[in-house]
Amino acid sequence: MSITENINRIRSEIPGNIKIIAISKTKSPAQILEAYNTGHLMFGENRVQELTEKAGILPEDIQWHMVGHLQTNKVKQIIPFVRLIHSVDSLKLLGVINAESLKINKIQDCLLEVYIAREETKFGFNETELETILRSKEFAEFHNVRIVGLMGMATFIENETVIREEFRNLARIFKKTREEFFTNQDHFRELSIGMSGDYKIAIEEGSTMVRIGTLIFGERNKS
Repeated sequence: MSITENINRIRSEIPGNIKIIAISKTKSPAQILEAYNTGHLMFGENRVQELTEKAGILPEDIQWHMVGHLQTNKVKQIIPFVRLIHSVDSLKLLGVINAESLKINKIQDCLLEVYIAREETKFGFNETELETILRSKEFAEFHNVRIVGLMGMATFIENETVIREEFRNLARIFKKTREEFFTNQDHFRELSIGMSGDYKIAIEEGSTMVRIGTLIFGERNKS
């Protein structure tokens, strides 16, 4: 099936209120344009250089999402282009995002990444760390970032019970965080969980935003 057929099929299968982030890492501008020409605007990249290069040549109304691990020394490069940063996993990183956003008079939307998997290679806060940061004096002084929700990655495993438990746990943390720290703040609404292999489970467990690459563009290029 073509990229156009793939994205239209996925749209037809999921509720209209769920945001689809087309993960376009390693994909060519031509492939991204095919998806864009269906009316799709939200694309996710995990490497700063690739995101900035594509943002420089593709239509300006594309909404770029940074979904990969972000190093503090790369923040400056993406702030002018990125709509949402999914992978904020430290107070230090959030501070750099705030500082670079201040320089260009921007309020940068971010998700806080929560560690829910059984794999040590994953990044993110645990539940206690998340609460500590949100209560901190430093966080209260960040006026150029806006936390709009949480992000997490399930264990890379075929056991759907484990995946569902991890997503359900993050949905619980999301609800608790919203009630304790973002009461009556409508912008805190996004739960970014679910990828090509598990997005249906994620939606059942409360996802508002799914990150889908392979099912739209095909297998990732190895180069």
